[in-house]
Amino acid sequence: MTEALIVLGLSVVRACALSGYPRASYYRRERPVPLGPAREVVHQRDRPQKSTLSDAERGEILDVLAREEYTDFSVGQVFYRHLDTGRYIASRSSWYRVARDHGQTGDRRRQATGKAKKIPQLTATGPNQVWSWDISKLKGSVRGQFWHLYVIIDIYSRYVTGWAVHPYEDSDLAKDLIATATAEHDGGPEYLHSDNGASMASNAVAAMSILLGVKLSFSRPKVSNDNPYSEGFFKTVKYDLTFPEHFETVDDARAYCEIFFPAYNDNHRHSGIGYHVPANVHYGRTSAISAVRRAALDQACRDHPERFSTRPRPPRLPDRAHINDPRKTQPLSQAG
Repeated sequence: MTEALIVLGLSVVRACALSGYPRASYYRRERPVPLGPAREVVHQRDRPQKSTLSDAERGEILDVLAREEYTDFSVGQVFYRHLDTGRYIASRSSWYRVARDHGQTGDRRRQATGKAKKIPQLTATGPNQVWSWDISKLKGSVRGQFWHLYVIIDIYSRYVTGWAVHPYEDSDLAKDLIATATAEHDGGPEYLHSDNGASMASNAVAAMSILLGVKLSFSRPKVSNDNPYSEGFFKTVKYDLTFPEHFETVDDARAYCEIFFPAYNDNHRHSGIGYHVPANVHYGRTSAISAVRRAALDQACRDHPERFSTRPRPPRLPDRAHINDPRKTQPLSQAG
C-alpha cells in the first residue's frame, strides 16, 4: 500500500503516515546496508588502562613476596612492611591481584612436613592374639552429659574380653580395665590395637603394656578403617533394638551393659564368624554346632533334592582376621 501511494505522487513521509508503515522499515527494505566484516567489540576492561602495572612492576612485587624474610607473612603484611622501607610499587589491592594470579594468596607459611604414617597390619589366626579397644560415649539425660563405655574385643572371635562404664575418660581407668582383661584371659593378647585417643596413647597404658608384655598398635590419624572391629562393635551396641535413647545415671548404663554383653557373647550370631556366637569361637566350641548344621542341611537336601542346585553347606568359620590385610596392602612390619 505504501508503494501505491508513492506511485500516486505522495512523498515517502506522507505515504508512510497514511499507511501506518514505519519509514525506517521502508528505507531499510529499499536500500539495504551491504554486509561487511563484523566489527570487533572491545570491552572497557580489555582496553589498555593508563594505571595498568608494567611487567617490571609485577615482577618486582613477586620478587618482594618471595623474599626469605617475608615467607611467613600474608600479602597485606608484606605490602606494609615494604612500604615502611619507603618504597611504593602499587596499591595493596594490586599486590593481591598479582599474588592471586601466581597462586600466592593461600597460606604462605612454611608447612610442617612429617613422615607418612605406617599402615598398621595385624593378623590373628586364633583367639587372644590381637585385641582391639576403644571408648564410646553414651548419652546421659542432660544435654552435653555422657557416660564413657570402654570395650576390648578379640578381633578373631569377636568376643568382648573386657568392658567398663565410667563418668569420664581416664587413662588410669583404661589401664585397670586392660590389666583385668589380660589377667582373665591367659595373659592377654600379643597385640593391643586402638586409635590415637588420649587414653590410648597415654604413658599409663604404655607402661602397663610393657609390664604385661603386650605390644601396642595404633591406627593412623583420621583413618577409622584402621580400627574396624571396635567401630563395628559400637554400631552393634547402639543399633540394638533394646538400646535406650539415654541413660539417667552411670549406674543405669552399667546395668544395661551387664545384660547386653553376656547376651552378645553367648547368643549373638555374628556374620563375621560364620554366624557362630563369639563365646563358642573364643573357647573353641564351634565343631559341634557346625556338625549339627551340616547334618540338618544334608537331611534337607535328601528330603527335597529339587530345592537345591548344589549341596548346601553351613557358613565357614574364617581361618584368620586382619587389621589391614597384609596381602592387600603394601607390606610393612607390625609396628607396636
